[in-house]
Amino acid sequence: MSSAIAQRVADFLKDYEPFNFLSHDDLIKITNSIRVINLEKHKSLFQINDPLHDTFYVVASGAIHLTVISDADESLLNKCYPGDIFGLRPFFAKNNYQMTAKAREESILYAIPIEVFKPYVAQNPEVLNFLLESFATNSKNPADKYNNKLITDNVVSDAQSDTLYFQSLTYTKTPVKVTATTKIKEVAQVMTENLMNSAVVSENNYPIGIVTDTDFRTKVVTGKVEITSPISTIMASPVVTVSENISVAEAQLIMLKHGVTHLCVTFDGTDKSDIKGVISEHDLVVAQASNPGILLKEIKRSQSAKDLKMVRDKLTDIIQSSLEKNIPLTHINSISGEITLALVKRAVELAILDLGSPPARFAWLSIGSQGRKEQILLTDQDSILIFEDVADEKYRDVKDYFIRLAKKATSTLEKIGYSNCMQNHMASNLLWCKSLTDWIKQYNNWMNTPGEVSNDISSVFFDYDLAFGEQKLEDTITETIFKNVKNNVLFFDYLGNDALKKPAPLNFFKKFNLEEEGEFKGKFDIKTRALMPLIDGARIMVLSLNIKGINNTFLRFKQLAIVDPKHAEVYLNCAEAFLTLSKFRTIEGIKNDSTGQYINVEEFSKSDKEKLKNALAPMEDLEELIKDRFQLTQFS
Repeated sequence: MSSAIAQRVADFLKDYEPFNFLSHDDLIKITNSIRVINLEKHKSLFQINDPLHDTFYVVASGAIHLTVISDADESLLNKCYPGDIFGLRPFFAKNNYQMTAKAREESILYAIPIEVFKPYVAQNPEVLNFLLESFATNSKNPADKYNNKLITDNVVSDAQSDTLYFQSLTYTKTPVKVTATTKIKEVAQVMTENLMNSAVVSENNYPIGIVTDTDFRTKVVTGKVEITSPISTIMASPVVTVSENISVAEAQLIMLKHGVTHLCVTFDGTDKSDIKGVISEHDLVVAQASNPGILLKEIKRSQSAKDLKMVRDKLTDIIQSSLEKNIPLTHINSISGEITLALVKRAVELAILDLGSPPARFAWLSIGSQGRKEQILLTDQDSILIFEDVADEKYRDVKDYFIRLAKKATSTLEKIGYSNCMQNHMASNLLWCKSLTDWIKQYNNWMNTPGEVSNDISSVFFDYDLAFGEQKLEDTITETIFKNVKNNVLFFDYLGNDALKKPAPLNFFKKFNLEEEGEFKGKFDIKTRALMPLIDGARIMVLSLNIKGINNTFLRFKQLAIVDPKHAEVYLNCAEAFLTLSKFRTIEGIKNDSTGQYINVEEFSKSDKEKLKNALAPMEDLEELIKDRFQLTQFS
């Protein structure tokens, strides 16, 4: 690789963990050995059971989807965007790949030789810890301020792996404790009587060592150590100690890092405080077996709306406990988004089981907050249905089938707790269940003659996610949208004005604008006045900058900061504001068993009121950016 190209690649990598832990000279040495790979749309880099490569990969541009086979279905495990790292399995495992990596769009990848990178892992504890934590959890580094992802091939579902960050461990709180002079034979007898596979060696109730069944098998049964010797001759010392509030993920990481199978729990997490218990590998297995991620499997086995509602109720419990533990909202969103998508998918599947096989291929798209994977609370459902083009004489019967299917699916979702959309933006509506050609015409009309068609354009139709069916149908809609955005001044004029029409959150005196009448009189509409301007702003900006495949508002702002660095500060402030406002709404919704749209700011503490006001501040900068970027004239 030429020095100029190596320099450009180094400049790109330095903004992402773990490369930002390396010196510039080290990065140049690494980039000199990098291969640049152009991967065409829908082409695979590696597939399940392929032999491991001698490189791992960084996405330079485009998007890579990682998929696995689960219950005979291909499931999306993760989406990789510029800066994301994947294919790390060769670092930690010897067996073949357990997932498929396929280009979602034309992509450029950097292939980094593992043998070249290994010395820098050994020399840099931060790099090692980052890789270990990623492999242990198959998720984002929780300490990463900017949420850069490092994605491995340690296959666990997203929802399951994210919960490992905060899921508490149940551990043995009555461990066998012995002194260093106790004979090996006596310790073995006590462990057997108490059905324990370990014993903590203590002094003044402080841990100084630990022994396990493995120590007895490898050191005593083999004859290397006499059974009458003191236990100190075979104990592992010093003991790896942790505090009792450790999560599953943290325990996994520490065991992996230290190469141990047991951790000693103490009052302050050090070996200089009293023993409270022992965490074993078995405890981790049990914890993961009951992990909330198992809800995804329960959904696949569900046979009725009642079954699915029970799963959704469990999700509510997860969300509530996560908020109480102050878990980042990005993780809660990830869990809720994946489980909600699975619920929608199963509702469609149950409808098909009832009606029989579909007469044509189709796609069910969740739109709005479900499409953005921002629906933490039980708010309303929004969806559209696209079926492939059929002969004219079949059209009526085919549409009739899909309307019946949609009504069954939306009815199931309503029974789960997702109310019908007040604007009737649902696949069960004749207007939003139609053929691909009709949908292309619909989007063409919306985008080229906004405000002139009978069905006024609604921005929710530009936030969608495939819940069930044919990916190619969704791709065609995406291609239609981005073909129409090119030089489309009128469309952005419409969207820009729509984004700025939302009522102001604060009045001239910087007081909250509260509802003046009706059921919610005296309350603050956090959805309409605070969240929607950010959602609308993020949408119009990603469309204008041709950013595809990112629907989530928080992630849209993060990507905008990369693509449009001149205004990065505005975008990053908006991203953090969106999380803050979303958390206020979620807490309100959980507390009052509502949608959380209307919050009682009079009950807020002074600090919370200031925090809420501070989260509203970035909206002004975003509004100015929209005004400067687009010609807002005709629809003003």
